[in-house]
Amino acid sequence: MAYDEKLAERIRRLMAGRRRDVVERKMMGGLTFMTERGMFCSASGKSGLLVRVEPDAREKFLGEDHVQPADIGGRRMTGFLRVAPEGYRTEAGLKKWVERGLAAAATRPPAKAKASRGAAAKARRAKRDE
Repeated sequence: MAYDEKLAERIRRLMAGRRRDVVERKMMGGLTFMTERGMFCSASGKSGLLVRVEPDAREKFLGEDHVQPADIGGRRMTGFLRVAPEGYRTEAGLKKWVERGLAAAATRPPAKAKASRGAAAKARRAKRDE
């Protein structure tokens, strides 16, 4: 899965002070950056930056230059926007979008840890044996 490695490195530099609570994962067609509250942005494989936004701010952000709705796999992702490279050309522009993504993710409850397949199967067996 190809993604914009230069963009990913720029995001890493912005997150240098937060590295303990920011993780990277290849998903959604790019390299996704996440906190315990979920994804906040992704260096997209389709070019551009995918950013989580708060639903009440979405329409306002869509009015900004270089911003489009995010469609992934033919589905409109209402909690995300796609920002073209011109929208984060400068460090200040990138920082603005990353901070918006972090703010939107911070409003979400912490992600639940997924049980391993083995633990899930064990729980089903225990329930069945009750």
